[in-house]
Amino acid sequence: MATTADFRNGLCIDMNGELWSIVEFLHVKPGKGAAFVRTKLRNLRTGRQLEHTFPSGTKIELARVERRPYQFLYKENDSTYNFMHNETFEQITIEESLITNPGLLKEGQEVEVMYHTDTETPLTCELPAFVDLVITYTEPGVKGDTATNALKRAIVETGAEVMVPLFIEEGERIKVDTRTNRYSERVK
Repeated sequence: MATTADFRNGLCIDMNGELWSIVEFLHVKPGKGAAFVRTKLRNLRTGRQLEHTFPSGTKIELARVERRPYQFLYKENDSTYNFMHNETFEQITIEESLITNPGLLKEGQEVEVMYHTDTETPLTCELPAFVDLVITYTEPGVKGDTATNALKRAIVETGAEVMVPLFIEEGERIKVDTRTNRYSERVK
């Protein structure tokens, strides 16, 4: 058991029989009345977000979760992905709905799979914050059009579409932020 004083971003709690992860929280002490904690929660099974207010000092049930390193092997069909544990070489399959930004996932990519330790079920599969990808197709940039921060479409080696600056050309390696699906920088 824990209380609202133990809240931190990423903490997993069991509320109403569902597993939730704390995305944001704010302790509020109004001038009149009791203190409370305003939170934004994300359901680990459905991905749905919810805003919830807890009275200060409320006891909450913590969910036991564990992050395990896996390597992406291959995509079996339209929505099933196969992974291998880095230390035990155990192979698992995960549905596409559990993977954050599956379009940027390439073979051999290292990921972290969050497991609910009581039931041994995978909850989420998270890519690293940044991945290096090669541009396979993009339109050529227009010379002299550098006064604005204009972007153009580019297709990367995984088949995902990323908006990149006009100076990026086909065959270049770029770094993409997996949380926002945006171009970050060129990789030398």
